[in-house]
Amino acid sequence: MTIPTEGRRRRLFAWIGAGVAAAVLIAGAIVAVDLMGLATGIHRSHVAMPSGTSQPGVPQLTGETNILVMGLDSRVDENGDPYPADIYNAIHAEDQSVGGYNTNVLMFIHIPAGGGQAVGISIPRDDYVQYAGTPGGAGHGKIKEAYGREFAAQYSALLNKGVAKTDAYQQARTAARQEEIDTVSTFLGGVRIDHFVEITMAAFYRIAQAVQPVTVCLNHATADTFSGADFPAGVQQVSASQAMAFVRQRRDTRYKNVFLTDLDRTRRQQAFIVSLAVKLRHSGTFANPVTMQTLIDTAKQYVALDSGFDLLSLASQAQRLSGGGLSFQTLPIERYGTVGGEDVNIVDVAKIQAIVAGLLHPPTPTPAPTPSSQTTTKATPPATPSPTSTTPGSNVYTDSRSPLQSGVVPCVN
Repeated sequence: MTIPTEGRRRRLFAWIGAGVAAAVLIAGAIVAVDLMGLATGIHRSHVAMPSGTSQPGVPQLTGETNILVMGLDSRVDENGDPYPADIYNAIHAEDQSVGGYNTNVLMFIHIPAGGGQAVGISIPRDDYVQYAGTPGGAGHGKIKEAYGREFAAQYSALLNKGVAKTDAYQQARTAARQEEIDTVSTFLGGVRIDHFVEITMAAFYRIAQAVQPVTVCLNHATADTFSGADFPAGVQQVSASQAMAFVRQRRDTRYKNVFLTDLDRTRRQQAFIVSLAVKLRHSGTFANPVTMQTLIDTAKQYVALDSGFDLLSLASQAQRLSGGGLSFQTLPIERYGTVGGEDVNIVDVAKIQAIVAGLLHPPTPTPAPTPSSQTTTKATPPATPSPTSTTPGSNVYTDSRSPLQSGVVPCVN
């Protein structure tokens, strides 16, 4: 293996800092592949990316980048092959016979032009929505299921037409990505999506394994027999296996005064991305040949991108993000409900689309009035940073609805 030159390492590190926006969980692997001329080893899908629709008062994107991150709950790799046994054991996910192709993580990343504040918008996986198409014959359902419904329908149809199993599998995955991307775009108000990044649980685990331990912080002690979580309160360092439990936990099975929901699970995912970015900014990850090989192998086996995604082209506009230039938001739900016997999130689509439009195109601040020439104004000294502003856990979040800022390890439920 040829290790990247120092210049390439710097560009790689810059993108990993930026990768908090484009999926910090896999950015290192992807860029390593691109930099080392191994791009042919990563899965690419030729999908038609939504160009967006005009909305009154909302200018269309110019020089901006929108990325949809899709995290699958499948227990197989990008070729449909099972994970190694050690991954199943580490992530408490049984084996390839369990799970499907739901997008349990959906995060829309908006990087504005001109150095503005970037935003990551998490979409709760059980939101009940109208699909862009009719995957598997369904017009409505949980947003996470658009992918799996389309995959199952297309895979079966292609096999029935006599298409070879390997080809049918990859074609069905591409069709599933298209349906999920189109559904998200429509749900958010016809937003443009420039690129997608698809990752599996194995990708998350292997990358966490390569850079472990990672610092996280919890507001209270919590445990869960389903995910394998068992954490004390406060700032702590977690291994790759513990990281999987950290981001998958959505209930507490031990403490009577701890009440967690799927929205807390979403906030945990946001917090871990921030924590991972903090770790990567201060580590020698990219000088380690063993780590580099792990990231490369992970990208080739457990990651997929659209065919036009050139990560290096984003590095210059996204370097600032890991230091605090990115905030995470979780879209609201109105209530929990049941449709067709399944638990779902009931949402107000008009409200969500208004929120998204405001986040993508915030109003221009009104300039402060110029002081009169007759008035003497004493200059205000720059604010002194809080002594805890860079201390792990100094940002405490108890409400999943409040924006979570990158740049410092946050404390979450």
